[in-house]
Amino acid sequence: MRENAKVRGYVLVLPGGKPESVDEYQPWRLAGLRTALVTRAIRAELAPGYVVEQLDYRYRGWNAPDLPAVGDGASALRSARNRFGPVPVVLVGHSMGGRVAAHLAGGPEGEAVIGVVALAPWWPNDEGRLIPAGKLLQVLHGTADRWTDPVASRRQTEHAAARGVQAEWRAFDGAGHFMLNRPWRWHRLTAEFVDAMLS
Repeated sequence: MRENAKVRGYVLVLPGGKPESVDEYQPWRLAGLRTALVTRAIRAELAPGYVVEQLDYRYRGWNAPDLPAVGDGASALRSARNRFGPVPVVLVGHSMGGRVAAHLAGGPEGEAVIGVVALAPWWPNDEGRLIPAGKLLQVLHGTADRWTDPVASRRQTEHAAARGVQAEWRAFDGAGHFMLNRPWRWHRLTAEFVDAMLS
């Protein structure tokens, strides 16, 4: 049974993490706290009727080949569908969360996903190729990021656009990985992108 038949759309925010770690994910660590500010900005931007939730993973790590973070995201999408019905979904992911978002958008649970906003995404294996044609993609990346590769994310965004994804890459000149350079700009643009995707 649907939790709320008046829900018009759903946003799942996916924090960053580590390449390998079986430590329990704790939302008060830097990755969760930083993404919480983005989550709050999205909630403030959207009109009533949209649900915005931030995912707490089981573990801090990406942890190939099992990919528990992708499994956690898929469970969250199934839960949202059960609660709200087949509403449009936007995924917002920072760093490892951007990698999770790409896998979800192209996976079995991604049918309802209409768009992805990837913030400084960690796409070391050309994860941009996983986002299907017809979906929306906005990528924001700091040019001074030393944790994830802005050149790679730009190239993958351009390749996605060439195969039919409505994709755009934006540079944050001089910004690093953790969105601390003019953070309000990261928040505002992310919220505006999500709002535009759902409008």
